Amino acid sequence: MRPNSVKQKLQAGGVSVGTMAFEFASTGIGRLAANAGAEFVIFDMEHTGWTIETIRMLMATTRSADTVPMVRVPATQYHFLARVLDVGAMGVMVPMVESADQARVIAESCKYPPVGRRGAGFGLAHDDYAFGDLIAKMRSCNEHVLLIAQIETAAGLERVDEIAAVDGIDVLWIGQFDLSNFLGIPGQFSHDTFSRAVDRVVAVCRRHGKTAGILALSVDEAKTRLAQGFRCLAYGGDLWLYQQALEQGVSQILASSRHE
Repeated sequence: MRPNSVKQKLQAGGVSVGTMAFEFASTGIGRLAANAGAEFVIFDMEHTGWTIETIRMLMATTRSADTVPMVRVPATQYHFLARVLDVGAMGVMVPMVESADQARVIAESCKYPPVGRRGAGFGLAHDDYAFGDLIAKMRSCNEHVLLIAQIETAAGLERVDEIAAVDGIDVLWIGQFDLSNFLGIPGQFSHDTFSRAVDRVVAVCRRHGKTAGILALSVDEAKTRLAQGFRCLAYGGDLWLYQQALEQGVSQILASSRHE
């Protein structure tokens, strides 16, 4: 497996900024994100309905760019985790992680023996169809795959310490919309209960040497999250960024036309 620059940067204590993709399943979306400076792109399977064939195309086209392609799978199931890795994902995000046992299933499904139980298939998309030392390939894959566990329920928050303690989990990612829902304060991100939850996740990450991650929908929000201790940030998603930029441009043009 090729080196994962995002994982290397995070392990060195740095900050990595990327984006998410939900809507534009095009051959150019990954390369567009890379040219914009995004260090990673997380392609979503949880809410989009994208199939493994769509993900296969997105991985193939994004791997040609200078960015790290990752996939959010719909659930903690081996066939989702292993298959997106086999078609070229360099990391996975898993929603609704609520226990150490679930975190261990994620790690084991994504790593080859002796540390995991991922089935071996080589000369495929994930190793660029290349020949080579299979033992070295497995070792490299285990080292470079990035595993993101989402903390977005009350149960996950309650057990966040034990989830962070699982070997192989690299990032604890707050799913802020779901977490606020499950805490009974939907969308109230300035609520004391939500703020305490954020502080708890960040503190647990520091204690266990893991990275705190989150989605930021604005530059100001991203700056706030960086100050709170988050080091893995997704700036917006394809559909929202497109809509925001288009709305801004159209409104300015129309406003200008009214003054002429």
